[in-house]
Amino acid sequence: MSSCTLCDLPTGDDPHTAPDVDGEFCCRGCLAVSRSLDDAEGLDDVEQRRPAAEPDEAFDGETTFLHVDGMHCATCESFLEMTAGEQPGVAAAEASYATDTIRVDYDPDAVTPDELPDRLSVAGYTASSRADPEGSSDDAVVRFLIGGGFFGMMAMLWYVVFLYPTYFGYEPFLDLGGISGLYLFTQVWVFASIVLFYTGFPILRGAYVSLRARQPNMDLLVSLAAVSSYSYSTLAMFLGRTDLYFDVTIAVILVVTAGNHYESLIKRRATGALSELTTATDRDVRTEAGETIAADAVEPGDRLLVRPGERVPFDGTVVDGTAAVDEALVTGESLPATKREGDAVRGGTVVTDAPVVVEVGEDAESTLDTLVRLLWEIQSSRSGIQRLVDKLATVFVPLVIAVAVVASGATLALGAAPVEAALVGLTVLIVSCPCALGLATPLAVAAGIRDAAQRGIVVVSDAVFEEATDVDTVVLDKTGTLTDGEMRLLDTRTDGTDPETVRKRAAALERASVHPIAEAIVAGVYGDEPAADAPERDRAATDGGTTADGSAPVDANAATGDAPTAGPDDSLSVADVTVTDKGVSGRIDGDEVVVGHRSLVDGEEWTVAESLEGVGTEARNAGRVPVYVGWNGVVTGVLVVGDEVRDGWEPVVTALASDGRRVVVLTGDSPAAAQQFADHPAIDETFAEVPPEAKAETVRRLTATERVAMVGDGSNDAPALAAADIGISVASGTDLAADAADAVLLEDRLSAIPELFAVTHGTNRRLKQNLGWAFVYNAVAIPMAVSGVLNPLFAAVAMAASSILVVSNSARPVYKES
Repeated sequence: MSSCTLCDLPTGDDPHTAPDVDGEFCCRGCLAVSRSLDDAEGLDDVEQRRPAAEPDEAFDGETTFLHVDGMHCATCESFLEMTAGEQPGVAAAEASYATDTIRVDYDPDAVTPDELPDRLSVAGYTASSRADPEGSSDDAVVRFLIGGGFFGMMAMLWYVVFLYPTYFGYEPFLDLGGISGLYLFTQVWVFASIVLFYTGFPILRGAYVSLRARQPNMDLLVSLAAVSSYSYSTLAMFLGRTDLYFDVTIAVILVVTAGNHYESLIKRRATGALSELTTATDRDVRTEAGETIAADAVEPGDRLLVRPGERVPFDGTVVDGTAAVDEALVTGESLPATKREGDAVRGGTVVTDAPVVVEVGEDAESTLDTLVRLLWEIQSSRSGIQRLVDKLATVFVPLVIAVAVVASGATLALGAAPVEAALVGLTVLIVSCPCALGLATPLAVAAGIRDAAQRGIVVVSDAVFEEATDVDTVVLDKTGTLTDGEMRLLDTRTDGTDPETVRKRAAALERASVHPIAEAIVAGVYGDEPAADAPERDRAATDGGTTADGSAPVDANAATGDAPTAGPDDSLSVADVTVTDKGVSGRIDGDEVVVGHRSLVDGEEWTVAESLEGVGTEARNAGRVPVYVGWNGVVTGVLVVGDEVRDGWEPVVTALASDGRRVVVLTGDSPAAAQQFADHPAIDETFAEVPPEAKAETVRRLTATERVAMVGDGSNDAPALAAADIGISVASGTDLAADAADAVLLEDRLSAIPELFAVTHGTNRRLKQNLGWAFVYNAVAIPMAVSGVLNPLFAAVAMAASSILVVSNSARPVYKES
């Protein structure tokens, strides 16, 4: 059997082809995507932006994914990939600081999966299993508050009391050249050492890995200033000099660490709101006999019982029973599909109304697990963005070092003492440093995260603030994003009969069923009122499965009610209820009533009123479900059930398009269900019937020539969210979708999407303002330092002043509603 050219799924015996498209496809959705995107110029260049997730074809080992705590820049990625590559038995590695993930391809005969975390936990990075990550978010707090705050305060106290007065000509309180001075300086040296090497460890580590990876970054520039002032002061102290600049070391480390800590604190506060997202995986399964076993003990060919409300644990085939299966989480299809004996089912989908027995497929694999693996593969190959300030540092760091060396050499050549020449070079390093540059990004990002959180948007990755401004195309999922993804009663058409009578009679019977369509009709008529015949519904739900007391299952496909029941208004007498996979029948007030699929009334040879003949076709063409209602041999009405579009979707897509972006709708639903979006003038293209495995490939092809933002909610969207330049998960999304996203919309409103873009644009402007001021300051201060006008003390004061301006600028809101 051949595989789909787009997504590699099996094509079946009758693949979809077209004369204008090369290849064979598993569905019309993949064919439509290939027809539209295969001719995009630059498709081959996508590999440069998205390294292949699959290992080299010659590799015959295994792959694991590890969580790595401590990564914060693109240099960390390069260092960890290089470190992993040096380990025996490791064939390749790809790291992503944006998702704290590293993918490792290894030879299990040379190294075990349990050994890899220890081997990759180097230089302060901590590697652990993705399933049980070891975080160290509290370490930074301890390092800053105890190491930096306390010891830095003690050192600065000695400076304020004993050293600063002497800089302004006052007599010292102690003999700084004697034993008392040496004792004082030694204490300051100890305090500064703790601040530099304990509090500043993450910065020093960043400098080290930037040297190993040959990618200068801001950590290197900060470390140069801090270490050079510390080294000079240590040497001067042993030479008996009193011009010590440990305070510069302390200030640089504390200010930059405080900025980074503030950014992390704001982000943790925002992401704390994600704790209630839905969990999508179940690890225990039930055999056909009702015995509970672990999922990893299941073999191909085993038969598993799946009861109403439970997820199908593995891909397989229905061998007993008939049920409606909700596939929205996995495929994006909003309408439940009826599965009978012989039909294939996907792992991760939900059985809704009746128990079924599923025979596990050859691979004993769940589609949901496949999506998780695909998500991790994409994430691990998705390099984090190199911050703008780090890009600038690749040029700025060598330039500053060169200026410092030349200035020192020139001063020495002009006859100055070595100490004076060293001071000139030190002043250049201090004045060019980086407090303003080091604070420019974290404070601007923190302001953006803060303003986004105030609008119910959690920014998970700060790459959003640099990537989102360049987005060319916004891809919107349909089910659960543009629509609410919930089945509800939308319309009632009758042959002249009172619509309220039709609805109430339909609901009175449908209360005996737990099919999603039945529940939508009941909710549409009775709202949230509890069903008077709850035991009847409970029996229908458990029929064929395990009963409440744990007794053996009984037969299956129908629930019958012999005793009359009353509706919530006590006005209807219901009896002889029978539930099948096609609908529900029974007697109401003595009339024989049927509610269900067209085939149910056709089978009974009931008459359909001429005025209702076209209603069903119209509903199906709109991607909705027509439910036929009639009594005594005549169909008197059609109830239309489906999910509803979200309020305000049209202004949102119009706003996205008005900013010059292309808007694309991507869905696993039918073309009919997506037609209203395809007809909207602000939407450039609509891809329907796209399977979950093909969503990520569709987004990947779009990223070949465009910068893409993807908006989705379900687990089926997670790989596509990760493959996009920016992934945005909406409020109703699963935890898998949120894990893949760069931003999560907590509030159930689409208007948050253009607000997110507005916040990112404002943050990006603030970042550039901060960097602009920092470089203007350097352009003035460095020449002054080279000429000898500034000494290290005044250089530190100027550095502090520039930092205050950056802090003040970042404190302002980045975005105000017009």
